[in-house]
Amino acid sequence: MKVLIYFESERLIKKSGIGRALEHQKEALTSVGIEYTLDPNCEDYDILHINTYGINSLSMVNQAKKRGKKVIYHAHSNGEDFKNSFVGSNQVATFYKKYLIKLYSEADRLIAPTIYAKEILESYGIEKPISVISNGIDLASFKPNQEKEKKFREYFKLEDSQKVVISVGLYFHRKGLLDFVEVARKFPQYTFIWFGHTPLYAVPKEIRQVVQGDHPDNVIFPGYIKGEIIEGAYSNADLFFFPSYEETEGIVLLEALASHQNVLVRDIPVYKGWLEKNKNVYMGQTNDEFQELIAAIIDKKVPDLTEAGFLVAQEKSIENVGLELEKVYQTVLTEKREGY
Repeated sequence: MKVLIYFESERLIKKSGIGRALEHQKEALTSVGIEYTLDPNCEDYDILHINTYGINSLSMVNQAKKRGKKVIYHAHSNGEDFKNSFVGSNQVATFYKKYLIKLYSEADRLIAPTIYAKEILESYGIEKPISVISNGIDLASFKPNQEKEKKFREYFKLEDSQKVVISVGLYFHRKGLLDFVEVARKFPQYTFIWFGHTPLYAVPKEIRQVVQGDHPDNVIFPGYIKGEIIEGAYSNADLFFFPSYEETEGIVLLEALASHQNVLVRDIPVYKGWLEKNKNVYMGQTNDEFQELIAAIIDKKVPDLTEAGFLVAQEKSIENVGLELEKVYQTVLTEKREGY
């Protein structure tokens, strides 16, 4: 078995969640000994595992079908999570949804990262079989490490006693960036750090203004940072606050859980079935609720949920994802041999 993993415009997406999904897929296939290639010109593959949606992606699907190859589409996106992102995204969301339906309908099987994401695809009328497989998490990279934590605090010049709340994501309204900043205004004694980057020309004016300076002094936008600094931040911060309005899963959330960090998220449908309120994460709906929970979590007036959260991440390890992908690949190839 040989799999062609295809990500269009890899350099442009490497700083996003879908970019990390590429690394996770490579690691997952390696963990179970499945041969893969990233070469779009390769011809001796059995399955095209495609992850992106541009014109070249459509071309790859058409080419694979002409060659009699099986196609698995990894549904990282849908019409709902496209809204409230880039400039003009809401205006073209309907077209984008129709385009996704066309692309996904060309595949032999789809992979959705959560039950919620699968249900959205089914609501579109897509009749292809859909497997639910997490994007996964590299547990080893996010194991708490004192040296990484020290580098994080030194990088931001944080005193040992300084309380820190972090989040990670693109500069999108959908990610809850404006709420993150508004909540931070209520806690001038804490430092709030939003890791991540999106070219400012691509986001709406209100987001651009906030990132460029219309935020309180206790909020920091350091941009995209990878490696030991952010890994240290995940485990050393006092809380991971992720007020996103819409996700298909949320790799950064898995990274926080893997770091043995307390997590506060917005109570949205995507978490149904794998996250439990007050059991492995804390959940809120409004900024007032977020403020109450942040104060309680940092002051340790509520139970520590880090170990229960870590168990969630453990279930979604790269190794487990590899085993699940292997099953899907074998199923697709069996269907091919039986003449479907």
